[in-house]
Amino acid sequence: MKTASYLLNSLSSLAVALAAGAAHAQFVKGNEAVTVLADGSRKVETPPIPANILASPCPAKQSGCAGGGWKMLESPSGLVECTEVFARPGTCRASTFGSEKRSRSWIVKSKGQWLQCERPEISGTCVSLKSLPVSAVQ
Repeated sequence: MKTASYLLNSLSSLAVALAAGAAHAQFVKGNEAVTVLADGSRKVETPPIPANILASPCPAKQSGCAGGGWKMLESPSGLVECTEVFARPGTCRASTFGSEKRSRSWIVKSKGQWLQCERPEISGTCVSLKSLPVSAVQ
């Protein structure tokens, strides 16, 4: 009986660990754009909007707006997918990562520089936002 109880507890712990790992995959570890404050709240930065940007934002709800792939960003409410890297109002929607395959790039801040990464890993293929975008169907 003691063995069965130990096995059940071990399996429960493994299930919790796997669930935590799956949830962890939805954000980029080491993303300096996200700071967890002492009270548990999150402070989130997005890339600054250049002064010379003239184009109107393309709404996330409009079809065809993410032709170059969705930009995955952290927001105060969690992970969102946006039509642009600046996350202007109306350009983001709730993330479909994990439930729908789409072309995506991950927008993160590392060593004070804004990057776009092919996957949710800073150690992977990342380039400066000043360079051409990278994305992968995920």
